Amino acid sequence: MVKKTLKDIDVKGKTVLVRVDYNVPMQDGKITDENRIIQSLETLNYLMSQDAKIVLFAHLGKIKEEADKAKNDLAPVAKRLGEILNKEILFSTETRGKELEMAVKNLKPQEILMVQNTRYEDLDGKKESKNDPELGKYWASLGDVFVNDAFGTAHRAHASNVGIASNLDSAVGFLVEKELKYIGGAVDQPQRPFVAILGGAKVSDKIKVIENLLPKADHVIIGGGMAYTFLKALGKEVGKSLLEEDRIQLAKELLEKAGDKLVLPVDIRVADDFSNDANTQVVSVDEIPADWEGLDCGPASLEKFAAILKDAKTVVWNGPMGVFEMPTFAKGTNGVCEILAGLDDATTIVGGGDSAAAVAQLGYEDKFTHISTGGGASLAYLEGSPLPGIEAIADK
Repeated sequence: MVKKTLKDIDVKGKTVLVRVDYNVPMQDGKITDENRIIQSLETLNYLMSQDAKIVLFAHLGKIKEEADKAKNDLAPVAKRLGEILNKEILFSTETRGKELEMAVKNLKPQEILMVQNTRYEDLDGKKESKNDPELGKYWASLGDVFVNDAFGTAHRAHASNVGIASNLDSAVGFLVEKELKYIGGAVDQPQRPFVAILGGAKVSDKIKVIENLLPKADHVIIGGGMAYTFLKALGKEVGKSLLEEDRIQLAKELLEKAGDKLVLPVDIRVADDFSNDANTQVVSVDEIPADWEGLDCGPASLEKFAAILKDAKTVVWNGPMGVFEMPTFAKGTNGVCEILAGLDDATTIVGGGDSAAAVAQLGYEDKFTHISTGGGASLAYLEGSPLPGIEAIADK
């Protein structure tokens, strides 16, 4: 079913509860990447143009004990949002209670109130994370309509998304609408050739994605740590490289089923130690030394990938090609990033997480069609798994 979007509901002058994804990386109380805040502005600006009274719900980090509250306080995020919008953002230090209720009641049109970290409610029996029905109902009672614009939590059923949506007329915001359009469109109605690039450490993390995309994609390029399980399945020596012994048989089956569709690296940058300063060499996948480990793909692999990608019309990329946190082993990830940034008439979609971090590091954000704000949610979507946060929204 197609879900209601922001333009399908009447928000004029209403108190609108908005679930945003402000789970931003922080260092010493400073936000180090504010992309998720920037991505929410379109929805907020539209609501202000409709004279809505806006109440924001968001989480930050995990709250397992009282000490976690201080480092995951949303007040600095509210302050930064205010600077970006050039207006005062009201802030409730409570997640429930009289102070919050009065703050919502006193809101004027175009004003924005941010509620303290919804996961503060996890201290007493994980009420947020386990979607406590009373909590969802209570939060819903604060507003007239609900807008879910937090794609990053869409794969979770929490009180602040599913709980509120179950009790109020609801819609998805512009960001979620965009995520569904690009990722859903790529997977379900791609322009061809359609190429998926999957990296990251483990086959087990991406099995469902590979299985879901193999019938749909023209090629699935495999990189990162999970490539070694496939190379081992082909009978190759992988040395001390990351290997999931219990997945070798599955890798064999996927290779048999996929034929030429599944594309593996042809050369590997190996090291004698897991360190940026290790001795390294580039070897063919047939010549990995028994006491070295593969930490990145080599230049011939990038040439092979580039040849496949040059004609692609739709590309989805999720996961790095090597241990890209270490500059010595970032060449594969950066190389893929550069190849995709150079494609002129392809729809290029990055599925959040480490791949999105790599794109940002290289300053290529504006070269991609869409960079997802939700790593886990985009992965679930690529698997074909349901997204409870979206399913709870009213149908059009």
